[in-house]
Amino acid sequence: MTATRNIRMLTRYTAWANSRLYSALSELPVALLLEARPGRPNGMNGILSHSYAVDLIWKAHFEGKGHGLSSRNFEVIPSFDELRLAQRQVDEWYIAYADEQGEESLEQVMSFKFVDGGSGSMSRGDMLLHIVNHKTYHRGYVADMLYESGNRPPTMDLPVFLRDEPPDL
Repeated sequence: MTATRNIRMLTRYTAWANSRLYSALSELPVALLLEARPGRPNGMNGILSHSYAVDLIWKAHFEGKGHGLSSRNFEVIPSFDELRLAQRQVDEWYIAYADEQGEESLEQVMSFKFVDGGSGSMSRGDMLLHIVNHKTYHRGYVADMLYESGNRPPTMDLPVFLRDEPPDL
């Protein structure tokens, strides 16, 4: 397996897992999605919003553009429906971006500014791995919140993705 194949597979996995989570959440009352929890004052929707904001920040880094955010959260949290559509669109962007990369470009080191103003540099491949890992981490938060509320989260495991939606890479 090559890094290129793995990155491409993981961006597809991320989009699949996000789609499954958003689909399951769409069946719940909006009040439950917005319900504050200890340490999570903006509820599940706030976690989804943060994850999407971070996607936009790193997308801007890849594009060499400003992202216009002063933190890793939006000042006004989008609605669940807005987030669902926006997340699907940025997931598609990441899939297309990963598909454009080869082994050499994934090794290329890119410089960027963190939201706090500090300088950073990472390989393009490591940046993409961070994006995938970050979303996995936060889907886990939302899954935990679903369990806390008496609901069962959808199965979002990588082996299930590979079984049910094996990517042709």
